[in-house]
Amino acid sequence: MAASKASKAVQKNVQVDLNNPVFLRNWAALGKDDRSRVLDTVDKVQQMTWSQVYADKGLNWEKITSAEPPKGIDAWYSIRVTQSCRALVYRDGDFMRFLLVKADHDSAYGKK
Repeated sequence: MAASKASKAVQKNVQVDLNNPVFLRNWAALGKDDRSRVLDTVDKVQQMTWSQVYADKGLNWEKITSAEPPKGIDAWYSIRVTQSCRALVYRDGDFMRFLLVKADHDSAYGKK
């Protein structure tokens, strides 16, 4: 029992970085409801550990393989913000760094 408590204490909640200029422009261009849902998702993520993020069916963490990630990023991922809105993110240590958010989730990473 003590080992179980110790392993849970080591797991930190995900930290979030929203400071990417492309993300901020995309977020500002969304409708009011979608902008609010992005913040709801950010609040949700900040209360989770990385293990919970990977397993959460609502976020639907998905590696992007249809396009190369930006320079300096090994891999990037898509998370669901709403039924029709996804964000592109990557993991950087404890941080989930948001790169962009798009209302049409297929256009977010080149699928059509």
